[in-house]
Amino acid sequence: MSHDPKVAEPRTRTSPADSFWIARSVNIHVELFRLARIAAWPLIDLSIRIWLAQIFFVSGVLKVTNWHTALDLAATEYPVSWMDPVTAAYTGAAIEVIGPVFLAVGLLTRYAAIPMLILSLVIQFSYQPFDSQIFWACLFGWYAVQGAGPLSLDRVLRRGLEDSAIPLAPRIVRASAWVRLRIGPVYLSAMRIWLATSALLIGVGTFAGGGGDTLAHWLPLGTMAHYPARLALYAGVCMLVGIGTRYVAIGLMVLTAVGAMMDVRLGNEIYLLMTLAILAVHGPGPISADSVLATWLKRRFPALEGKPAFALDGLPRVVIVGAGFGGLSCAAALRRSRVSVTLVDRANYHLFQPLLYQVATAAISPGDIAAPIRPLFRESFNTRVVLGTVTDVETARQVVRLGTKELPYDYLVLATGAAHSYFGKDKWRPFAPGLKRIEDATEIRRRLLTAFEQAEVSDDPEERRSLLTFLIVGGGPTGVELAGAIAELARFGMEKEFRRFDPASARVILVQSAPRVLPTFDEKLAAIAQRSLEKLRVEVLVGSRVDHIDAEGVSVSGRRIAARTVLWAAGVMASPAAKWLKADADNAGRAKVGADLSVPGLPNVYAIGDTALSNAWNGQPVPGLAPAAKQGGAYIAQVIRARVDGREPPQPFKYRHLGSLATIGRKSAVADFGLIKLWGAPAWWLWGLVHVGFLVGVRNRVSTMTNWFWAYLTFSGGIRLITGGEQAAEVAPGIE
Repeated sequence: MSHDPKVAEPRTRTSPADSFWIARSVNIHVELFRLARIAAWPLIDLSIRIWLAQIFFVSGVLKVTNWHTALDLAATEYPVSWMDPVTAAYTGAAIEVIGPVFLAVGLLTRYAAIPMLILSLVIQFSYQPFDSQIFWACLFGWYAVQGAGPLSLDRVLRRGLEDSAIPLAPRIVRASAWVRLRIGPVYLSAMRIWLATSALLIGVGTFAGGGGDTLAHWLPLGTMAHYPARLALYAGVCMLVGIGTRYVAIGLMVLTAVGAMMDVRLGNEIYLLMTLAILAVHGPGPISADSVLATWLKRRFPALEGKPAFALDGLPRVVIVGAGFGGLSCAAALRRSRVSVTLVDRANYHLFQPLLYQVATAAISPGDIAAPIRPLFRESFNTRVVLGTVTDVETARQVVRLGTKELPYDYLVLATGAAHSYFGKDKWRPFAPGLKRIEDATEIRRRLLTAFEQAEVSDDPEERRSLLTFLIVGGGPTGVELAGAIAELARFGMEKEFRRFDPASARVILVQSAPRVLPTFDEKLAAIAQRSLEKLRVEVLVGSRVDHIDAEGVSVSGRRIAARTVLWAAGVMASPAAKWLKADADNAGRAKVGADLSVPGLPNVYAIGDTALSNAWNGQPVPGLAPAAKQGGAYIAQVIRARVDGREPPQPFKYRHLGSLATIGRKSAVADFGLIKLWGAPAWWLWGLVHVGFLVGVRNRVSTMTNWFWAYLTFSGGIRLITGGEQAAEVAPGIE
């Protein structure tokens, strides 16, 4: 493997033994607050903007609706010496009505915050001072300098405006960026010192009998007066020096929140919490001891600022085949380990397979459940992503073959997933596609939608019945979910869209060879699932075997069923990984692995997920579920780190079952957590939350939730596009 010469240079002189715990502690600190900025700050920022906006907007609306009173107050009660009362009233009302709207949506945030900042200062210094007003000024000053957070129109439009032909827009965007980068950190330090001064005066004033009332115009002394004197003094010193600022801010936030809950007379604590939250997320600013310490730590541990912390040349090479749940989990856990990681997959995206059936039934778009792999490891300098199809593994030479190319490895992790199994009847494959890839889902969607289109133009009643008969082979979670989704698509998604037949008349048949559907679930839940399917008019044929499948239909237990659309959800088989390794495998092709998930006889080769047969579930085989793959990937990363660092290996892998879920339609699901079992609407909500939470990427989560919510309320189908195949010739022959 070739590396950048700069990367190959050692970045630190500290030995691993001396710096391990320091580096680990610092990494935890950095990662914690990095995640806080990514996950929590967008919501905190939006909440602050909306809270400030609604206060000013309500005040402005009251003035506009009671204009004579507003004019009278501007002339008598709240005069501004340097402005005419009528002009002052109009100006104040305009700021309070227009500014909050822009602030709330995050559009031209700086230019909305500046007049609101000036108005807050005028109120504070021209009339009676209140802590709330000086907090307003502080927070509006933050937005005037820093701008709105990620959940704002400014962030969405910034890049386009910077490279646009709109007059002055590029210059304004660049000037705003300069203010944010140069002035923002200084303002952050000033905000910290401002709060520290208030805390110190509270503490010193109590001990010395003083007060600090003369600074009431400038400092929120009343809001912070409920702090114990000694605590206020210690916190003030720490914040003034800027040492441990984030942790001091978090501690004060907890104390403030508890105090506000215990004493209803406290009123301005919400603004103090907002200010402390900014310090907790963004830190103390450059004028602080924390900043000096951070600079020193970055020199000692360069990885803290995204630079390589160690050379890649000569490090153990870890090759991970497969970017599913297990492969991603393993690669993510090794991102800061002293190894060189290569992640190989035949696609450039990670696919969330549990929701493929929703793509197949036109509920969501393929892009909603797939995320590109490379951006996930953009900040992981020791991780390389390779697009390619593995054709063989030579364990003697320790290389992975990608056609004519080779990838050498010291540790190999196989997370290659599974494919469809037709139990030796591969000739059925063209007539009954399975569901494992995006291509499978879009092909099934094409067949489903084309069947309805062909039924519309058919003049033969028998042909139409055959076209409108959809048969699913297999009553596991995938089969049950497919059957329910197709039934709902026919009953609700296409209502009044066809003229020659009623889509709700479509026949959906679920064939299951076992005595009941969902055989891995509790018997009671399986019965509930079957009743839910039957309410959707799905015909459930349990204890039935498929004898034959062709282009015209299916033979089930000797009975012929004319069905033009047949879908396969009956079984899977592992990838050829066991054949590559020449390892023992079960009937499904899964490689048998040991207690540490390594392949027997190959201690540096590991297999997880659908690729492996592990009896780590209380002596039973680990199921082929996403949580199992993720747990296996994280465990193997622990094993590799321990071996690389020369530490004791972890305890044998033990699978922790988190439960099984299956959904049936728009308001029913079953959830089996062992002792706890749910069904109906509660299980459906839980199913949705779990699946959205497992999606990779915020965009995918938001997009999927939006599509679900819209389709749920409007009964409209989602992405009903017929793409691929020869649908044009099939549906409308003769049309060019």
